[in-house]
Amino acid sequence: MSEIRLDRFISERTEYTRSQIKILASKGKITVNGIISRKSDFKINPETDCINVLGNEIKAGRFRYILMNKPSGYICSTEENDGISVMNLIPSEMRTKNMFPAGRLDKDSLGALLITDDGRLAHRILSPEKHIPKIYIVKLARPFQSKYVNLFDGGIILSDGTHCLPARVKCAENNDNLAFIQLNEGKYHQVKRMFAAVGNHVEKLMRVSVGGLILPEKLGFGKCMELLHKDVENLFSPLDFDTFCNDFFGIFSAFLINK
Repeated sequence: MSEIRLDRFISERTEYTRSQIKILASKGKITVNGIISRKSDFKINPETDCINVLGNEIKAGRFRYILMNKPSGYICSTEENDGISVMNLIPSEMRTKNMFPAGRLDKDSLGALLITDDGRLAHRILSPEKHIPKIYIVKLARPFQSKYVNLFDGGIILSDGTHCLPARVKCAENNDNLAFIQLNEGKYHQVKRMFAAVGNHVEKLMRVSVGGLILPEKLGFGKCMELLHKDVENLFSPLDFDTFCNDFFGIFSAFLINK
């Protein structure tokens, strides 16, 4: 990668404007390889130089990928017309100017949410042709019924006549009111509407995986972590549903019960 100006490098990877970067540099708040740089037009090599702003390292990658464990009460939007945006939960050192949620969860829903400034990746994830599977765990108002397995596998028809793609469901072994569901699409309030169509009601919903990216057990509600490129590639490596349920049901069911 060729050399570029320091202010351009920082502005492309943070929320700082070039004028703000100039001020930070003049105050000695920016270092290049551990040495204070008071000139924001200084040329740097993004591949070899270590850049810090206010003590935070600015990584060379052009795009950033954040995995959030979304808490209830926040909306998946960059605007705040209908509530408080999840963007407020992202630490300042992780933010860039053009970040947005790549996908949605309802305001009262929990779990895995990808936030990025990579529009091309977001398009790949959200494109209907890709059918990236997502796994949710739900707490039901009434006990899970074995007939749900075939009904969901055959494609649920919602109350308004909308046809859903085949989906997989599995009940918890020791709790008839908890179940996993795997979807290959993302219609409006789809999980809740699917269970309503079979005569049940979703009390709580938590997304626990997107593609092959699994929500880490130790990532608390409202917390974020930056993803590496190898983690991002896991989005396109689907999980085996049965294996996932067997391995992770205890972890995520506890998450949902205790919430």
